[in-house]
Amino acid sequence: MLILDSLRKNKPQLDYFLGFWDYETPKVMVVKNRTLGVIYRGVQFLVITYFIWYVFISQKAYQESETRPESSVYTLMKGTAVHGDDILDTVEYARPSEGGDVVSTILRREVTYDQMQGLCAEYFNIANANCTADSDCVEGEVDFDGHGRRTGKCVQYYNHTFKTCEIQTWCPIEEYAALREPALVEAINFTVFIRNSIHFPKFKRDMQKYLNKCHYDEEKEPYCPNFRLGYIADQARENFSELCRTGGVIGVFINWKCNLDIDPSNCKPTYSFRRLDLRKDQANSGYYYRFAKYYSKHGVESRTLIKAYGIRLDVIVHGHAGKFSPIPTIISVVTAMTSVGIVSSVIITFISYFKGFKVTALTLSTTNWFFFTFQPSSAPLSVTGSC
Repeated sequence: MLILDSLRKNKPQLDYFLGFWDYETPKVMVVKNRTLGVIYRGVQFLVITYFIWYVFISQKAYQESETRPESSVYTLMKGTAVHGDDILDTVEYARPSEGGDVVSTILRREVTYDQMQGLCAEYFNIANANCTADSDCVEGEVDFDGHGRRTGKCVQYYNHTFKTCEIQTWCPIEEYAALREPALVEAINFTVFIRNSIHFPKFKRDMQKYLNKCHYDEEKEPYCPNFRLGYIADQARENFSELCRTGGVIGVFINWKCNLDIDPSNCKPTYSFRRLDLRKDQANSGYYYRFAKYYSKHGVESRTLIKAYGIRLDVIVHGHAGKFSPIPTIISVVTAMTSVGIVSSVIITFISYFKGFKVTALTLSTTNWFFFTFQPSSAPLSVTGSC
């Protein structure tokens, strides 16, 4: 008796415990309406096509990927040019000579010869440099946009009639004495050799492609790393003559896209080119730098100052490698199946809402079949379902 009373008191808890082990299946409805069937299957087809074509084939969602490879770049500039009576080689115009992921070539020079430490007039475009008396110049003042330290004197600006403040610096100043040399137009045929090797640490794979006896061509030689400067300028949509005048920075983008599920020899780089400095900003566009050659003249230290305009090439490497892995494959398959089910449910809900269907009858038979009848706003529709 005590046991029966205990079971009657705890019957709800017992039913809940036993019900936990029941197996449930969802109801299945059959909609006998061709219009809705076409829409329903059409949406399913689009979703399945999206996952098969885009997710699995195009994006290769079944692969484990790595997008940050370790990269090494070596560059070498080649070419010879005639400049007046001089023959210029790579030592004269290539910087740096040892190569790297940044390399530049000089296209035009402005040279100031025989500068010596001394006293001379400041450039007249410098702020507060123009004067009429010594009182207009502050002794010891240094203008960071100028060329040196002011002595406190107002002197004639070289062979002109006006005066500027005297400074202590390398004389004569560049703006007054610089000589502009003609552009090195033959540089359009100089070649740049780029050797690039990458390593994907996750997959422990090394890749490198380089040939010495070829010239890059997008159609005939798409993997050759020897590039003409003229070709690089054209691909970056730049005028080579304008680059000779102002200089410029061009990015050489190397993109490795490797599918490690197939032969590694198919892992080849692609190249693209783009101007990096802002052409619209005249104050900051272009590319130039200064360097000097020092020597002794009559026992006095002297130098030749060179302002060089040129093309700087920045080699930027991107890489992506993928290899089959069961974990992303399972995740992608489950996502695809779930998406098909969710989209199907949403489509049925929206169609029912906009068509004005409503449940008018629900019948339960002894064979566990459920029968539904939907009454649409226009045409009749019959739906049967089971569990």
